[in-house]
Amino acid sequence: MPPGGQGKLVDPRFFATSGPFTLAELAARAEAALAPGADPALTLTDVAPLAAAGPGEISFLDNKRYVAALAGCRAGACILHPSMVAKAPAGMALLLHEKPYLGYARIAAAFHPLPPATPGIHPSAVIAPGAKIGHGCEIGPFVVVEAGAEIGANCRIAAHAVIGRGVAIGPDCRIGPHASISHAILGARVMIYPGVRIGQEGFGFAEGPAGFVSVPQLGRVLVGDDVEVGANTTIDRGSASDTVIGAGSRIDNLVQIGHNVRIGRCCVIVAQVGISGSTELGDFVMAGGQAGFTGHLKVGARARIAAKAGVAGDVEPGQDVAGGPARPAAEHWRATALLYRLAREERERRAQAVAGAAQGRPKKKAD
Repeated sequence: MPPGGQGKLVDPRFFATSGPFTLAELAARAEAALAPGADPALTLTDVAPLAAAGPGEISFLDNKRYVAALAGCRAGACILHPSMVAKAPAGMALLLHEKPYLGYARIAAAFHPLPPATPGIHPSAVIAPGAKIGHGCEIGPFVVVEAGAEIGANCRIAAHAVIGRGVAIGPDCRIGPHASISHAILGARVMIYPGVRIGQEGFGFAEGPAGFVSVPQLGRVLVGDDVEVGANTTIDRGSASDTVIGAGSRIDNLVQIGHNVRIGRCCVIVAQVGISGSTELGDFVMAGGQAGFTGHLKVGARARIAAKAGVAGDVEPGQDVAGGPARPAAEHWRATALLYRLAREERERRAQAVAGAAQGRPKKKAD
């Protein structure tokens, strides 16, 4: 057990705790239904995984592979799909939800809400004349806010972050330590994690007789409401138009987004994805880890890009692609299976040939 952890899932040194809540209150927050026989007045104090939950805690089941853990779970309550009710132990209070993980997310956020900003400006912060800091903002140590920048109400700007000249940040945003933002306009409730770089010049140059000539990058980065940008991700500003991140999108750590890229609403971009300039992703696109996009592509809404895929052409709406170069996923996996089968048959053929040659070799005479 880690020092000071007291054996609980949530270490109080790092996470604030709210509650307790009644089962009825949690059902309302999760938009879940109480199963027949569940006591709405049951009081619960925290969330916990199936294997560790106790009588005062609530857990969840979203993956059928963990049904065995549910059978032995000691949680006072569990949120699960209506089809799994019969698998729960007798006496466990149940909350029913078509998407149990979504319900759990809402309940966990109730018990462990994001701490509010602590209003105030640290003495070491450098705020340029003419910069505007909204009501209730927390400005941490060694933060730099340059001239003309505007920070909305109740934002939290962590240590060593740099908010560039003219940047506009909406209310209730969080900017992590050592992040830098320039040439950008952020909406409300945007989460920028540590080390993020937004608004720097894109990779743009022309070839001249004496070498390369950098092309001025004259666009901005526009980030919609409720976007999250993971640690050490970079988002270049546009060159002749803006780079756009649609509302509600989730961008993982270590992602590279080039100039003029346009990402639609509620897209999911997983770690180490690289998106070259002027590529457009429609709404609800999902890109797996280390996928790469060449420039000037159009990826339709709700397309899904497999991890490590190399996307070199447009992708139709709703299409799944995989491989490099990326192909329709079913075609890619059939081709992969065929290659493995051919390789296996070749190994077997060679082994049979070797065995046949050994059998036909004349025996060595004894001395």
